[in-house]
Amino acid sequence: MRTFNFRLHPKKIIFFCIVIAGLIVLSSWIFYTISFRAPKTFPETAVIVVPPGSSLSQIALDLEKEHIIRSPFWFTNFVLFLKQERGVVGGEYYFEKPMSVYQIARRVSTGDYNNDQLKTTIPEGVPVSDISLILKKNYPLFDTIHFLTIAQNKEGYLFPDTYYLGYHPSPEKVLGVLTETFEKKIAQEEIQTAITSFGRPLHEVLTMASILEGEARQTRTRQIVAGILWERIKRGIPLQVDAAFRYVNGKTTKELTMSDLKIDSPYNTYVYKGLPPTPISNPGLDSILAAVTPIQTEYIYFLTDNDGNMHYAVTLDEHVKNKNKYLK
Repeated sequence: MRTFNFRLHPKKIIFFCIVIAGLIVLSSWIFYTISFRAPKTFPETAVIVVPPGSSLSQIALDLEKEHIIRSPFWFTNFVLFLKQERGVVGGEYYFEKPMSVYQIARRVSTGDYNNDQLKTTIPEGVPVSDISLILKKNYPLFDTIHFLTIAQNKEGYLFPDTYYLGYHPSPEKVLGVLTETFEKKIAQEEIQTAITSFGRPLHEVLTMASILEGEARQTRTRQIVAGILWERIKRGIPLQVDAAFRYVNGKTTKELTMSDLKIDSPYNTYVYKGLPPTPISNPGLDSILAAVTPIQTEYIYFLTDNDGNMHYAVTLDEHVKNKNKYLK
């Protein structure tokens, strides 16, 4: 019987192995590109909202529709692998640059929002005009003129806090979020009880609180100053607070002149008795509580020295002495 002995030349074996390896690499690359790699149309600097309680399959389809992932199948399986069927964490996710489907799955399954750079902090005691400047700094495309228009009657009713407003928030969205937060904060039982017990309308409370933001820094000093100012109102004595001049001519205490104190404006509490017609800023809870929990003292006058320390006086002569001693 004739036998055939097939023997491949070593060079052919090497060539064959190289071809096989190349095909494996090419197939792997194609598979990765089709399944795992971010889409070419990935929307950079995008904010994707994952509604809490949404089904995993719906989220996968939504992400594919938004060009965040290529394969809903692999996204779903990676999430199940990472979270063991516990699903994804709802919220706003910021994607600065394209990511693989595995990276996307890991982020939404662990709540890695990456939205710190979308964080906006509104300090306590800033007026609406300053809020618009803060928003403009964080969001260059923000329409400050429109915001000031729709928020013109909201001074005092926009709660100072840290917010995650998403990417390019509209003025309406910002106003809605800040107003809603204020309403939730003011509705807290402790706050409501204190305001109701004090007996003053909320508008007056907020106006006083906004003054306290500008005149005092600590809780106790705010309460003492509140006691002084409510007493001055009771006696018919002008409040004579410098903080209100931000609504008159924008000047601070150190910038005021004697002629400034004579400006005819309802916000000039040297000229007009009682509270200004509206809050002069947006106060935090500490000042709101201080406004309705004043500490009663014998003092009628107060001033803050250059180091931020508060000095009180019972008589005008004592107040003048404090001025000469601490402000010169």
